[in-house]
Amino acid sequence: MDLAVVELSRLQFALTAMYHFLFVPLTLGLSFMLVIMESIYVMTGRQIWRTITRFWATIFGINFVLGVATGITMEFEFGTNWSYFSHYVGDIFGAPLAIEGLMAFFLEATFVGLMFFGWDKLSKLAHLGVTFMVALGSNLSALWILVANGWMQNPVGSAFNPETMRMEIVNFQEVIFNPVAQAKFVHTVSAGYVLASVVVLGISAFYLLKERHRAFAIRSFTVAAAFGLASSLSVVVLGDESGYALTDNQKMKLAALEAMWETEAAPAGLTLFGLPNLEDRQTHAEFKVPYVLGLIATRSIDRPVEGILDLVAVAESRIESGVIAYDAVETLKTDPTNLAAREQFERHKRDLGYALLLKRYTDDPREADAAMISTAAWDTVPDVPVMFWSFRIMAGIGFLMIAFFATAFILASMRRHETRWFLRLAVAIIPLPWIAAELGWVLAEVGRQPWAIEGVLPTFLGASSLTVPQLWTTIAGFTLFYGVLAVIEVGLILHTVKKGPYARSEDQHPADEPVGPVPMAAE
Repeated sequence: MDLAVVELSRLQFALTAMYHFLFVPLTLGLSFMLVIMESIYVMTGRQIWRTITRFWATIFGINFVLGVATGITMEFEFGTNWSYFSHYVGDIFGAPLAIEGLMAFFLEATFVGLMFFGWDKLSKLAHLGVTFMVALGSNLSALWILVANGWMQNPVGSAFNPETMRMEIVNFQEVIFNPVAQAKFVHTVSAGYVLASVVVLGISAFYLLKERHRAFAIRSFTVAAAFGLASSLSVVVLGDESGYALTDNQKMKLAALEAMWETEAAPAGLTLFGLPNLEDRQTHAEFKVPYVLGLIATRSIDRPVEGILDLVAVAESRIESGVIAYDAVETLKTDPTNLAAREQFERHKRDLGYALLLKRYTDDPREADAAMISTAAWDTVPDVPVMFWSFRIMAGIGFLMIAFFATAFILASMRRHETRWFLRLAVAIIPLPWIAAELGWVLAEVGRQPWAIEGVLPTFLGASSLTVPQLWTTIAGFTLFYGVLAVIEVGLILHTVKKGPYARSEDQHPADEPVGPVPMAAE
C-alpha cells in the first residue's frame, strides 16, 4: 500500500469528520434545550416561551440540515476510501450504523417535520411530545455511532474467523455495552449540551448588549445558564470515567496523552505542564500534581500507571506472538483441517493484529527480523506532543466552562442578567467549546493510531486502492463544497439572529417585552 494514499485518505476523512462534528454537538444540545423551553410553554401557557422555542428551533433546523448532509458523505467514505476496512470488519462495524439509520435517524427525520410545521395543527402537549421525539432521535443517533466508534477503540464481542479471513461478531451484547463506547457516548453528549448552552447564552448576551428583545434574551439566558452549569459539571465527571476506561483498554493512549515515558509508580501524579521530546523520549520541565493520575486512571493510590517504554516492550512480545498466529492462519488457508495449526492459532489469535503491523516493512511477517519487530513496536506510540497538548487545552476549556456557567447561574439568580462585562465575555467565548470538541476527537482518533481497529487492523492496511491524484481531487472538491456550506450555515444563522425572535407576526406580543425589569419570579 502506497503510504501517500493512506495519509491522504486519512486527511480526507479527518476533514469530513471534523467538519461534520461542527454541527453534531449543537444539534444534540439544542434538541433537549428545546424540550425544556417548550415544557415551560406548556406548563405556563405564556406566549413568549412559544416564541423562544420557535426561534431556537430555527437555529436547530439550520444546523440539522447541514449535519445530515455532511454525515451522509462520511458513511460513503467507508466504501470509497476504506474498502478493505469495510470488508474486514464490515459485519461488526456496519451493524450499529445500520441500526442508527433505521432506529434513530428515521425517528428524528420523521418527527422533525412535525416539529416545524405542526405548531398550529397539534395540541400543546402533542407538539411537546414531537419535540421530545426529535431530541430522543438525535441522542440515539449519537449513541449508535459512538457504539461503532467505541468498538474501533476496544473491539470486544468479536473474533477473527480464519475460514472467511474476516472479523465477525460473537457477542453483540458486548459490542453494545462496550465500556469505552458507553463512556464516549455520555461524555460526547454532555459536551454537546455545553456547546449548545454557550451558543444560546452568547446570542442572548448579544441581544442584551444591543438592548433588543430583553424579555426573550433574559429567559433564554436563564435556561442556558442552568442547563450549561449542569452539563459542564457532567462533562468533567464523565471525562474522568473516560480516563478510567483507558486504563484497561487503551494504555498506550493514556501514556501518550500524559507524555509518560517511564512507568509511574503509585500514587501516579498528573502532569499539568511539560515539554515532551521525541528525540530523547523524555518530558522536560514537568510540573505534576501528586496522586491525581492514579485516582483517575486506577481509582486507587497503590497501583502504578504503565509508561510508553514498558508498553512498547509489551507490543514487541505481542508482535512475536502474532507472527505465530499469522503462520497458523497461512497454514489453515491451504489445510483447513490441520488441527495443530488450529490449536496454534487459538493460543495466539489475540495478537494476530500485531503481526499485521509488520506488513509495513515486509510482505511476509514471518520473515521479519528483530529490528523490524522493534520498529513496528514503536509504531504503536501515537504522536505524543499532539496528544499531550490536545488533552490539556481541551481539559482547560472544560474547567473554564464550569467557571463561566457558574458565574452565569449566579448572575441569573441575582437578576443581574445585564452585567455588561459578562455579556461581552459570553459573546467572545462562543468558539471555545467547538475547539474543545474537535480536540476531543483528535485525542480519540490520533490516540488510536497506528490502528484503524485497536490491536486488530493497522490503518495502513484498511485503505482503498486509490491514486494520489484521485485523492487530491476529492479533497479539493470536498474542501470547496464544505467551504460553501460553511458560508451558507453561518450566513443563515446570522440572518436569523439579525431578524430576531419576532420575525413571525403571530409571535409579536408587546406585552411580553416590558420596558422595565422582567419579573422572572412571576414566571
